[in-house]
Amino acid sequence: MKAVDEPKTIIDVVEEFDYSTQNEKYNNDFRKWRKNKNNPFAFNFSLNKKESIFIDGKGFVNNSPAVSERETISRIFYIIGSAMLMWVTVENIIGKIIIYILDILGINIHATFFSTSCYGGSIEIVTIMTIISLIKIYAPAIYIHRKLKMPLSVEFMGTMNHPTELISAIAMSLIICTITSIPDAYSSSAKEIYDYFKSINADISVWGQTEYVIYTIFDVIIMSVSAEILFRGAIFSALRQFGDIFAIIVTSVMASLLTQNLPDMLTVFLISLIASAGMLKSGSIFTAFAVRTVFKMYQLTIVIIESSTSENMFLTRNLLMTGIFILSTVAVIVIHFTRKNKNYLVKYYSDVSLKERLIFSLRTFPFMAVTAVCIIGAVIKIIY
Repeated sequence: MKAVDEPKTIIDVVEEFDYSTQNEKYNNDFRKWRKNKNNPFAFNFSLNKKESIFIDGKGFVNNSPAVSERETISRIFYIIGSAMLMWVTVENIIGKIIIYILDILGINIHATFFSTSCYGGSIEIVTIMTIISLIKIYAPAIYIHRKLKMPLSVEFMGTMNHPTELISAIAMSLIICTITSIPDAYSSSAKEIYDYFKSINADISVWGQTEYVIYTIFDVIIMSVSAEILFRGAIFSALRQFGDIFAIIVTSVMASLLTQNLPDMLTVFLISLIASAGMLKSGSIFTAFAVRTVFKMYQLTIVIIESSTSENMFLTRNLLMTGIFILSTVAVIVIHFTRKNKNYLVKYYSDVSLKERLIFSLRTFPFMAVTAVCIIGAVIKIIY
């Protein structure tokens, strides 16, 4: 006679979580963070179905994982929304106020509220742009870190389990760069700063200007790493409690909105998807760093080619884009079919569907309000 399994009476969302995709230290530290009963951002619901809880005025009630899940998500999204608000405020208000004050003090730098451009001396522009960029990223990153109190071993995945996934992620990012570059083969912001330095002195190469070289290194490397620390750090790890797909989508939406630039939003969203998936597949946040750095380098390369006055410019650009696309596609296909371990996403089961969880999350305050501000800001930038 076949035995019938009895329904499970103990629910423990922390222990039932799929920890198979990361290393043992990460798993132990993540469990410890989630089991902390004083941690309001940890989904650590547990319940014995045979027991009920007595609450004054309500009698005996049975709490549910779905209710606890929504409460935890609301608290995390309050932190996300607040962090995004810091970014937007620094970029659009505090940064402009700093420039206005410096302008009044006689420093050669000027700006308007309805434009991302600033004008003046090259040293002044590079210095202020660098300072504002660092503040807008690290102010929210430090705020998130202090609020979530995530262990560094969990906040920053540091073990490269599968190096080939690093190559695959870079190849995928190049494919996306090529596809999204077809209608507009350069980033508007990258083109803007390049044209500025080119116009300073028509007789001097842009690459002969120290300020431009410094800004390029800063933008391509330091800003790429800094952005990934914010998007693929503590926030991503906290959202993993509700499944990797959920964490990937939310952080990618967050990154795309904060561009506040409609033409760039789709590209940044797709690059963020690849950075997140690549990090999970390889096991290291270094993959996310590499993906965003390659993305910035690709943008810069196209800007330089398109700024050329050579009659062969279009041929050079198109050949480069075609070659990159073909090589990257081949690399992705080869790695896909030779991949041994294809299980890299945490499986998450809940009474709340992914769609319902996303809708609920994206409608929370202040995330929804900041989303509206980012979209309105992007529209204003197009108009002006």
